[in-house]
Amino acid sequence: LKSPLIFLSFSPVYFSLLGAHGRYAQKLLTDLFANYTNALRPVEDTDHIINVTLQITLSQIIDMDERNQILTTYLWIRQVWTDAYLTWKKEDYDGLDTIRIPSSYVWRPDIVLYNNADDQFASSMETNVVIRNDGQIMWDQPAITKSSCSVDVSFFPFDAQQCRLTFGSWTHNGNQMDLVNALDSADLADFVANVEWEVLGMPAKKNVILYGCCSDPYPDITYTLHLKRRASFYIFNLLIPCMMISFLAPLGFYLPADSGEKVSLGVTVLLALTVFQLLVAESMPPSENVPLIGKYYIATMTMITASTALTIFIMNIHHCGPEARPVPEWARRFILHYLARICFVYEVGENCFTGIPKKRAPPELPPDHNINPQTRSTNWDWRQKEAKCVCQHQALCRNIEYIASCYHDQRSTQRRTGEWRKVAKVMDRLFMWLFFIMVFLMSLLIMGKAV
Repeated sequence: LKSPLIFLSFSPVYFSLLGAHGRYAQKLLTDLFANYTNALRPVEDTDHIINVTLQITLSQIIDMDERNQILTTYLWIRQVWTDAYLTWKKEDYDGLDTIRIPSSYVWRPDIVLYNNADDQFASSMETNVVIRNDGQIMWDQPAITKSSCSVDVSFFPFDAQQCRLTFGSWTHNGNQMDLVNALDSADLADFVANVEWEVLGMPAKKNVILYGCCSDPYPDITYTLHLKRRASFYIFNLLIPCMMISFLAPLGFYLPADSGEKVSLGVTVLLALTVFQLLVAESMPPSENVPLIGKYYIATMTMITASTALTIFIMNIHHCGPEARPVPEWARRFILHYLARICFVYEVGENCFTGIPKKRAPPELPPDHNINPQTRSTNWDWRQKEAKCVCQHQALCRNIEYIASCYHDQRSTQRRTGEWRKVAKVMDRLFMWLFFIMVFLMSLLIMGKAV
């Protein structure tokens, strides 16, 4: 109950003090700007240099447009300088040592972002300035800046970028206005973390440049923003699906040739990778530097194209007709005996310890002189009938010989066709393991960049 009574007893005094400060602030504002102009540099001697202290606070990375190479950031810009005409004795104004007025009332340094990429140049907010009794002016200004940034996507999505923000006076040279770093780097205490980019640092460096148009030096302060891309999104949405699809390409060699789906699988995988390649190309700038993921896609698509072409070649070997030539001796020794064991390709009844089983030759027909008619008779009356039987028997033998010859030709054709099919099967298994190794090495290489 005492605190409200005390507040009520002292409230007239409190409001009287506020009113006194208000009257003194109004009087101070009137006195300061009676003969003041914001069109000229606030120095007592024109030969004096006015020092402007610059401090940048990075609040947020709004967007990083790699295709247009534009970085959009939200900054807090603090500029501190001394105005020689805005000083007063605080004892004359009831101890009032600071006032806050609109920034348009005082002279402001024309510090701009040199590499500005905004088409409107109106991304800053008009805020108040804080004036101290010794003439020091502090101007805090939030701004959304769009700056040009040279983006190098050679190691996308495991890339790191360096974007520079250069601040300097547009009209005043170093003999009229000098820039001073408040800190060695930008302030990152209030930075809002970005989901795509990780900020490694933002060091500041002062440069003094002599332009060709003028002999006077022009100082500027360059802040270098070091960014590292968070690659998890691209790994799970671009790389892993590509790897899974690319591992399907060697399996086309494992499909049976009679299935009719070997070439279709290769073409389908190639079309799927083309879609992923277009997604990456739409977000990347059209430059000569091919990103790392683009190189991986191109290498994978080249491998799948080669596998599809080899599949067509092997299918041609598999489906060779009866008019095919016999398998050459070097191919029989190298492919059917050596590579077949390495690739674990065996016929039915074979294993790794036994060779190709020998096929039994068909029984030979008895020669004509071994054929003895059982109905031969010594009777002269049967000789005419015997001659007739011998003629019929010879005709039958010729037919049997013709059938046996056709059977031999058919077996020879089947044996020759089977050898070519086994050659195609061995080549299928050889290329399957070879392409599996290539896909594994390429995937290991691309994932090694993430470590």
